[in-house]
Amino acid sequence: MALYENVFIARQDVPTTQVEALTEQFAEVVTGLGGTVSKKEYWGLRSLTYRIKKNRKGHYTLLNIDAPSAAVKEMERTMSINEDIIRFLTVRVDALEEGPSAVMQRSAEKSDRPGGDRGDRWGDRPPRRERPRFGDEGGAAPVAATTGDEE
Repeated sequence: MALYENVFIARQDVPTTQVEALTEQFAEVVTGLGGTVSKKEYWGLRSLTYRIKKNRKGHYTLLNIDAPSAAVKEMERTMSINEDIIRFLTVRVDALEEGPSAVMQRSAEKSDRPGGDRGDRWGDRPPRRERPRFGDEGGAAPVAATTGDEE
């Protein structure tokens, strides 16, 4: 059997419990046709790079699959029929990743940093360059406004 990674994106207005139910439904399709799903990761509600079918966000989920190609094709067919699935991508891999995926590791690193996911916003920025003020050496001197009545 071949090894696959599948990522699908569900619509933003679908509740998380329904996304988990969809994940289980797709896993059952694979197991019903002789495959196994070794890992299911819910990556959360994330912003999309561009609008897809009028959605700006989507629920991302990763599945690691060890199954025959017929099972994967049936799972993809089921995903394409489902109106709650915006996009999906299945890639054949040589080996499945053990442990958390790179996305989950990155989100764990962000939560460990002080200051939340933004980190130390000012510490890694180079010092701000001072701009010359109006009338200083580098700038133009102010010009007195005249109306022509003064003498």
